[in-house]
Amino acid sequence: MTIAVGDTIPEADVRIMRDGLPVVVPISEIIGTGRAVLFAVPGAFTPTCHRQHLPGFVDQAAALAGKGVDTVACLSVNDVFVMDSWGEVSGVGDAIVMVADPDAEFTRAVGMDVDVSKGGLGIRSKRYAMVVEDGVVTAFLPEPDGFGLADSSAQCVLDVL
Repeated sequence: MTIAVGDTIPEADVRIMRDGLPVVVPISEIIGTGRAVLFAVPGAFTPTCHRQHLPGFVDQAAALAGKGVDTVACLSVNDVFVMDSWGEVSGVGDAIVMVADPDAEFTRAVGMDVDVSKGGLGIRSKRYAMVVEDGVVTAFLPEPDGFGLADSSAQCVLDVL
């Protein structure tokens, strides 16, 4: 079952870098309080994710904060070191929390997993964005085909806020 507006974010452990070290945290620690935007990508450094999706959120971070967003998080089914390096190369600074979901625990829990093993990529996340307020989904913007970038961009999120 795919997560929907009105649903509470499921509990799942993810990984982030904190003080230069990888740590396991519940997703609710990152997006469970206040207003948060979580966007998920099929893979760090992959063409659309690296050239368009993440940069759009970096560029719009101040506008999102201006709309009352406390946290912006980027999630991918990658390891924490890849996510940290991708954030560093992309200049996210403190504006975006780079979240690794290496075992796709959260991705499966929200029903957004996709098996792209035939393409050599294994289990990944479909592309989407969501707005979460105090742990409850208030907007959900999945891509129709799971991979394009028509409905889950930073501008699309700004439009629903």
